[in-house]
Amino acid sequence: VSCSWVFTHWHLLFLGDEVTRNVLFIIADDLRTSLGCYGDSVVKSPNIDQLASKSQVFLNAYAQQAVCAPSRTSMLTSRRPDTTRLYDFNSYWRVHSGNYTTLPQYFKDRGYFTMSVGKVFHPGIASNYTDDYPYSWSTPAYHPPSFRYEKKKVCKGEDGKLHANLLCAVDVAEQPGGTLPDLESTDKAVQLLKSRANKDDPFFLAVGFHKPHIPFRIPQEYLSLYPIEQMTLAPDPDVPKRLPPVAYNPWVDVRKRDDVQKLNISFPYGPVPEDFQLRIRQYYYAAVSYMDAQVGRLVSALDDLGLTNTTVVVFTSDHGWSLGEHGDWAKYSNFDVTTRVPLIFYVPGLTAQYDWLGESTFPFIDVLTQSEYHFKCKLVELVDVFPTVSHMAGLRAPKPCADVSFQEELCTEGHNLAYTFQHVETGKNEEAVSFSQYPRPADTPQMNSDLPDLKDIKVMGYSVRSWDYRYTLWLGFNPKTFQVNVSDVHAGELYVLADDPTEDNNVYSDFDHSVMKNMASLPPVMYSVFLFYLN
Repeated sequence: VSCSWVFTHWHLLFLGDEVTRNVLFIIADDLRTSLGCYGDSVVKSPNIDQLASKSQVFLNAYAQQAVCAPSRTSMLTSRRPDTTRLYDFNSYWRVHSGNYTTLPQYFKDRGYFTMSVGKVFHPGIASNYTDDYPYSWSTPAYHPPSFRYEKKKVCKGEDGKLHANLLCAVDVAEQPGGTLPDLESTDKAVQLLKSRANKDDPFFLAVGFHKPHIPFRIPQEYLSLYPIEQMTLAPDPDVPKRLPPVAYNPWVDVRKRDDVQKLNISFPYGPVPEDFQLRIRQYYYAAVSYMDAQVGRLVSALDDLGLTNTTVVVFTSDHGWSLGEHGDWAKYSNFDVTTRVPLIFYVPGLTAQYDWLGESTFPFIDVLTQSEYHFKCKLVELVDVFPTVSHMAGLRAPKPCADVSFQEELCTEGHNLAYTFQHVETGKNEEAVSFSQYPRPADTPQMNSDLPDLKDIKVMGYSVRSWDYRYTLWLGFNPKTFQVNVSDVHAGELYVLADDPTEDNNVYSDFDHSVMKNMASLPPVMYSVFLFYLN
């Protein structure tokens, strides 16, 4: 790093609390790293790629649990699922585990006007039916009215009738209300930006897009970007032969859709017919491009309102989604395709120069007519988002949590990534690891394997991802005491990524596990779990 750069940006790195910035926090739903800026050659995501070109892009960021409510709660509190004790959708962390301060609450308590649009917290019990208002938000959260139709029979089938399909390309004008949820959310978010543009107090605006979450109810024109004859199957479309049954999830929510039910797919392993596999992949990519267009509308509004130079933009997802890898069509696992997420930070004056000439930093790119944007592009975790956003906005990052922190309202189980900004990822960090976990009700796939209720959890799969391997232990779990029995090993997985980057060849039973002892950077509880077993 040059001396001139350090001199120019020393206040950002070391005196972050003296610079106050707005925050635009964007989170997609079920978005894996299928973006151009992450090297995906199929997807067309020009607006997110443009944002990435002027941002710090973390190439290896991981969710702590690959399902919506636990992941979002973990990220927004900067506490791991074993601290929030939320592994399903059925509890509110403030009464279930601890009265933890959230990311937007931290900003609200420090004078920010905080706003929520779309799916930010998981709605329902997991956020007290209020999206954690009034703790986290200055005004009640906005949810797009058209979302009420998301699972209804609004998809026109080949028979001309309406169905509740997985694949649901629609004429928007014919939909109830003549719109779709993410269109409404973008409209509302732009309206809120306009309302705050000339205010003295800074804002924190969180916008949660529903796509590419299933069902793939999207404007039909986006399918034209992905001709079906150009689509290909996943590189590893079969269930791995040595995959422990406890590690497999049978994608029950996909099976419930009308068009999938007609396929009469066997439970639990399938497979899905190849022609339908291609269509699922086509629709998923089209949903990503549709969501990308909404991101483009949103960030270009910052330019129009003169907010680009004063607003930190964060773009991420709650977790990934399998597109046929390992014979799977969902999240609900510990594999890279479900735990790895995009994580992008735009910080004006740091990741990109200030624009003093009034030129557009984020001009909107119509993906339907201009689908490419070329640019030159650490193992981190979503629990790192809270302290990093706080620092970059000009607030002090919360202090690290103690080993046991159930009684601490404000602390972080993540790391402040600010000191990694402007450093290109030029090699692997042998000590860096990320941690994910997933619960199961039994050792073999059953109807509630994807999302078991807390009372039904019998096994917890703890997974460590390093630069070289993914190592997972499936251990006995007591849902009443939240205790793991480290001596009760149900199964193990070990994937050596240099030889097996898609995690298909489980060599757990072939390997000397004593080499896995170098895990000192794991969360303390998890380090003790793995160390006990390895000893």
